[in-house]
Amino acid sequence: MEGEAGKNPALAWIVNVSALLLVLLWTLPPFGLLVSSFRDADQLAVTGWWTALSATEQNLVHRTPGGSGAVQDGTLWVIEGNVFEEGEGTITAFGTRAQEPTSFTPGDTVELRTGAQLTVSVNGDYTMTNTEEFGRRGARIFYTAETAPIWTTNNYDQVINAEGIGQAFINTLTVTIPATVIPILIAAFAAYALAWMQFPGRALLVATVVGLLVVPLQMSLIPLLELYNGVGAFFGVPSKTYAGIWLAHTGFGLPLAIYLLRNYIAGLPREVIESARVDGATDFGIFVRIILPLSFPALASFAIFQFLWVWNDLLIATVFLANSDEQRVMTGQLRELLGSRGGNWEVLTASAFITIVVPLIVFFSMQRYLVRGLLAGSVKGG
Repeated sequence: MEGEAGKNPALAWIVNVSALLLVLLWTLPPFGLLVSSFRDADQLAVTGWWTALSATEQNLVHRTPGGSGAVQDGTLWVIEGNVFEEGEGTITAFGTRAQEPTSFTPGDTVELRTGAQLTVSVNGDYTMTNTEEFGRRGARIFYTAETAPIWTTNNYDQVINAEGIGQAFINTLTVTIPATVIPILIAAFAAYALAWMQFPGRALLVATVVGLLVVPLQMSLIPLLELYNGVGAFFGVPSKTYAGIWLAHTGFGLPLAIYLLRNYIAGLPREVIESARVDGATDFGIFVRIILPLSFPALASFAIFQFLWVWNDLLIATVFLANSDEQRVMTGQLRELLGSRGGNWEVLTASAFITIVVPLIVFFSMQRYLVRGLLAGSVKGG
């Protein structure tokens, strides 16, 4: 592909533009999520992130103070205030009924059902006058306003300072680290055996591993949970423990781990392995002293994938762990913060970036090994 593009300038231009478009499509959603995480909750709920730098038009309501906030001016009782309790804005229309929030324009004087007179200005100032004392309950002013963009870190403060986040972070590390290390250790032994050891049924085992790659995780959850509960009940081991979720993640991650590592290990120079055997090295010695050091790119590439999958997991954690503060992981704790209806977008956007901090550190620390590990075994030497 690269050679053809080099010979044809038009093809090279198409390739470069296509790559640029893919990069933009890949980075646009995270960028929009980042912008949204710093926006005001009310503005985020009604407009998209691409309007973050422009004024936002919202339909809002303000309740005036009751009679306790009135001041007597001659024969009139007067209540004054501003509908913008925080910040500034521009009123484009207002009304006195929820069914007709844009009936009047700023500057109009409207008579309320109580007989009071209401005037609302463009800047949000309002004046209510009445010849009689106001009741204890204030009036509602429905208005449409254009408000300037509001940037805030309150979304992050709300998530970071939420109750149980610290414990959930520790629980997630408790689940993720063993669930990443255990399948790597098991898969490394299995991959070496499938690549360099001769035994009956080896080809069948390789085909089985490849076939397991297409098994949907959701299809095996219930049988696996029943098996785990049955074994736990037989040995008197309590269910909903970390050991259960470690084994579950290990089982789901082993097919890909064995597949990647086996391809990489099979592509290592045969002369090195044979020389070690001639010198009297055992299979275990070859594995520890030669295979593991040379296979670090493949190990790191799988570690990145497994860490990301387990860190962001909610389904398996919900099934195999108790729904309590002592065992709830980050994704489960953040789900609780979203509320029963899941409409707190400001919490969702901020929590998304808080949860990806650790995976980003892991990814960028080992990303140089990612491509080498994924391409392992794709091309065989002559």
